[in-house]
Amino acid sequence: MTDSFKLISNFKPKGDQPEAIEALTKGIEKDHKHQVLLGVTGSGKTFTIANVIANLNRPALVIAHNKTLAAQLYGEFKAFFPENAVEYFVSYYDYYQPEAYIPASDTYIDKDAMINEDIDRLRHAATRAVLERNDTIIVASVSCIYGIGSPEDYLGMHLVLEEGMETDRDQVLHKLVELLYDRSEDFRRGNFRVRGDVVEVYPSFSGDNAVRIEFFGDDIDGLYEFDSLSGKTIKRLTKAAIYPNSHWITPRDRIERALSAINNELGERLEFLLKEGREIEAKRLEQRTRFDMEMLKEFGFCHGIENYSRHLTGRAPGEPAHCLIDYFPDDYLMIIDESHAMVPLRLTTGR
Repeated sequence: MTDSFKLISNFKPKGDQPEAIEALTKGIEKDHKHQVLLGVTGSGKTFTIANVIANLNRPALVIAHNKTLAAQLYGEFKAFFPENAVEYFVSYYDYYQPEAYIPASDTYIDKDAMINEDIDRLRHAATRAVLERNDTIIVASVSCIYGIGSPEDYLGMHLVLEEGMETDRDQVLHKLVELLYDRSEDFRRGNFRVRGDVVEVYPSFSGDNAVRIEFFGDDIDGLYEFDSLSGKTIKRLTKAAIYPNSHWITPRDRIERALSAINNELGERLEFLLKEGREIEAKRLEQRTRFDMEMLKEFGFCHGIENYSRHLTGRAPGEPAHCLIDYFPDDYLMIIDESHAMVPLRLTTGR
């Protein structure tokens, strides 16, 4: 692992590229907020930007306007920076039906969604990389501006394990449950299993490898990375970090405060609906919200948890939700590909 970008390519900047690389690099160093790189298809704009990222050595967020283009850029940057953290962050829904309510017929349509497990893993790998490493490039779609949980909570609640660390096995198990991992013999991503003094965890960000924790009394005697399919040990670890199994992780004390705030807002909405003579709507709203509150209280999670994100993060009304951009440090680079198709003309030209 390195903390600086290393650009690997058989090509060298040619033609207008050296001038463009120098101009863009100097512009960012002079704190220019917006710069535009023009070029026809196939002129090497991605290679030019890769050189700028390597020159400045800052984490970068590359935004594309669809998943196909994002996947193409991800492959290109992965080839340019094979020794660095190049990650992929797009919407993980294969299918999504939002919840809806039709008052006229008292019809409630529950939220239904199918999550792509591979893309969910890549999203966790992306947030983990940007929190842990400076040499990170995340290629994302517009999903990067959609709400996800607080980076402070996601980082603050992760579990750090070290060889020789004094800790009780049951405390580790309790912490894993708090991080929304499921105990199951069906060993897959987001699960853990226990076999005597051995605990095996399949991290949310991992592809095929998992972590084995061997206890001796109240000490961690061994820490290993192993193949989740064969069980074969890959390497011994001195340290391992287990991140939450959901970006919507919230500390227990915050959940208690959030439940109080949700209950207050529910009371206001019920009062409004009853004054308007909309008794059935009020009843349905109360049923749904009370059920979600019970789920939050018991499990720390519920379907449609994003509906309560303002209360869970303690934001004021109208304050924007946390998104992937909040996970980056202040000096990161944002590169918008095909900006003419993504950014309104008024923002790009001032008109």
